[in-house]
Amino acid sequence: MELSEDLLRGLQRLADPAQFNLKVFSAVLRAALHSLSPEQAAHPALDDTVFQHIPPCHIKECQAAATTCILEAVRNNVDRAALSTFLEDCKFDKERTEHFWTEYQKHRESLEILLENIGRGPQHVSDVSWRLAYEIKTNQLYKTYRPSYLVKFNLEVNTQYHVV
Repeated sequence: MELSEDLLRGLQRLADPAQFNLKVFSAVLRAALHSLSPEQAAHPALDDTVFQHIPPCHIKECQAAATTCILEAVRNNVDRAALSTFLEDCKFDKERTEHFWTEYQKHRESLEILLENIGRGPQHVSDVSWRLAYEIKTNQLYKTYRPSYLVKFNLEVNTQYHVV
């Protein structure tokens, strides 16, 4: 997995036991996973009393780093060995690595579904062409005198165009 310098710095800060004890580490990880849940995203998870002694900018930095790390791990289908190696490179100890892996495994399936659904929205109309036809008679020889419109929609689907 490749993450930016800022995200790596956030993970290293999260791994530091002097700044984040295990209880605060668990709360940040829980908040990161909570923010990825569609039904839970409306309710902030960082309003906890365990964060009182930590600057809010550090908490946000660590939560963003943990969230990105989790999403990248799901996106790349990372196994336990690869994730453990990555987290150890970020200075995580065994206990934090194990806790991270356990929480990651609990939410992995729902996050895979979340990532699979990205980009599957309704089709977008990219162009419309139309023609006005005026109907004078039908095949039953009745006079109708009414306009009819022939409309053709071009839909954009995954950067390809389909005509309907």
